[in-house]
Amino acid sequence: MNCFNAAINVVSGDSRDNTTIGMQQAINRRPQFLPCASLSRRIWYNQCMQRTIRARLRPTVEQARALSETARLFTLAFNTVAAHGWANGEKNGVALHHATYRLLKTEYPSLVSDLHIQARVKATETVRSVLALQKKGRKVSKPHALACPPRYNVHTVKVNWIARIATLSTTSGRQKIAFTVCAYAARYIHGEVATADLICRDGVWWLHVVVTLPTPERVATDDVIGVDLGLAQPAVTSNNHFLGKKGWRANEARRFKQRRALQAKTTKSAKRRLKKTRRAQARFRRDCDHVLSKQIVAATTLGGTICLENLTNIRSRVKTRHGQQARRLHGWSFDQIRTFIEYKAEERGCTVVGVDPRHTSQACSRCGNRSRNNRRSRGWFQCRTCGYQTHADRNAAVNIAAKYRASLSSAETGGLPVMQPIAGVTVDPQHDLLASRRL
Repeated sequence: MNCFNAAINVVSGDSRDNTTIGMQQAINRRPQFLPCASLSRRIWYNQCMQRTIRARLRPTVEQARALSETARLFTLAFNTVAAHGWANGEKNGVALHHATYRLLKTEYPSLVSDLHIQARVKATETVRSVLALQKKGRKVSKPHALACPPRYNVHTVKVNWIARIATLSTTSGRQKIAFTVCAYAARYIHGEVATADLICRDGVWWLHVVVTLPTPERVATDDVIGVDLGLAQPAVTSNNHFLGKKGWRANEARRFKQRRALQAKTTKSAKRRLKKTRRAQARFRRDCDHVLSKQIVAATTLGGTICLENLTNIRSRVKTRHGQQARRLHGWSFDQIRTFIEYKAEERGCTVVGVDPRHTSQACSRCGNRSRNNRRSRGWFQCRTCGYQTHADRNAAVNIAAKYRASLSSAETGGLPVMQPIAGVTVDPQHDLLASRRL
């Protein structure tokens, strides 16, 4: 399987030495990649993409016991390796393997060797992440899992999509377990199985199967779409699409009040109701993010570029600490939305990039004037210099796209980035006014 990470090859000249020629010959022997039109750079796209299929297992009583024992031993192996890495400050996988493998294999002989290795790999990833956070000054503690999902690979799992049978390595040997999948996953089942995670949730066993698929061939274009994500208006694009529903926020507020009222009670019926609806909020938000990301990708042309604001660490930058606005901000799943946009855009050959979010809501997309007084209200923008009026989120979306185009120009010419309107975008103040009134 040939998978190459996205890279940029800048054409710098005709002078090439023998090493460059040898590298070029090696590149020519690789599968061909799609060049970006009218740009002096070549974009290499991944030739494969991965998708996760959730399969619901239907084990017998004996098979369920074997799965539970396998998950228990896998968790113990994970915690042992994680504790050793934390105590010794070791994050190298090879060193952790030599230090713990023989001990764990002797203590848990019924767990197959490959699952021991996968437990060590998972623990290494966790320890490396914790030590990286500690180095940044974050408060961390020893990693410990109550239930670590076993990770299977091609050596320990076989999936028959036609017969709907999954063969898993357990402490009781290989078990053939029936499963079911949703209808929408049918377009992915022809892919090659890479890994699979065994998860038990509320007594139901799930197998999250990661399959590898070829990336659809799309011709890259110069179309750039800026997207402004928000709480009041879920998403606004630079090509004048207002996506999402305002009712989503009211729905979440109603669910929050209902959960808080039930938590104030101490009756058994209230506790049963809380247990029944404990994941309803997360499921609703995840569904909204799927709908919103699908609409954003659909509003972009094939092979285009989707520009988003880089909202990393936004919670630590805001001044609001208490109240309803702070709760909404801290519950905003902006990273999940971006993840959904990225994997949905991959199927359409689109690229997702992030830009600096500073001053995108204060600068005028027509003249470039930047002032806090340009925001007449939360949803309306009026420039103090040129008088341009439009919806505030649409103005920010246009600025986001302009920032990305300016960064491309500065990278190719070696100059500093500047704010400039998007070329070829016609501005119709009357149309913007009508669009804002509809909201």
